[in-house]
Amino acid sequence: MPAARESLLDAAYTALARRPWSAVRMVDVAAAAGVSRQTLYNEFGSKEGLARALVRREADGYLTGVERALTAHGDVRERLTATAEWTASTARENALVRAMLTGCWSERLPSPTLKAVPSSSAVPAQRRADGPLPSPGDFVALVRDRAVAVLSGPGAAKSEVAELARSCELVVRLALSCVAAPPGEGGVADLVRSVLQRQLTG
Repeated sequence: MPAARESLLDAAYTALARRPWSAVRMVDVAAAAGVSRQTLYNEFGSKEGLARALVRREADGYLTGVERALTAHGDVRERLTATAEWTASTARENALVRAMLTGCWSERLPSPTLKAVPSSSAVPAQRRADGPLPSPGDFVALVRDRAVAVLSGPGAAKSEVAELARSCELVVRLALSCVAAPPGEGGVADLVRSVLQRQLTG
């Protein structure tokens, strides 16, 4: 039941914004979502399963935003700038995304292992959540590869694709540095544009 699952994940996310994950109770999450505790356990199996599903959902939401940023703007520089801005702003606003992108999990957050865990769930979405979770390095590679796939033209030479991949990775890493040390006036966009001015000629 996807609607119940989303309601439960929303309730868990809201609860996490108010208190540390260690203080979030399954019974409270179920009540806030308007479902029984049994439904919660049927969907996620355990509190650890709920944590993994929540982390997976936030990771997917971040990557969906990356896709939007890469396709919503005109030239390569503006698309990569939008991707960097999305990365920095999402990490500022969402503690789980920030933890996933930086690898810095505070005591307030769940800290699910990145490795796959044994899953006997009958729920396909939970089996996926129980699979391996992306590490910070995985996110850099995922965003870089998505950017190259979207931005490289058909028939692009290998050298052009390799140069674009370097520029994409540099932009992602620059955005992540802005999460750790927020830039001043002009923000992420000015930094990325100045770097891309030297990196890209097209």
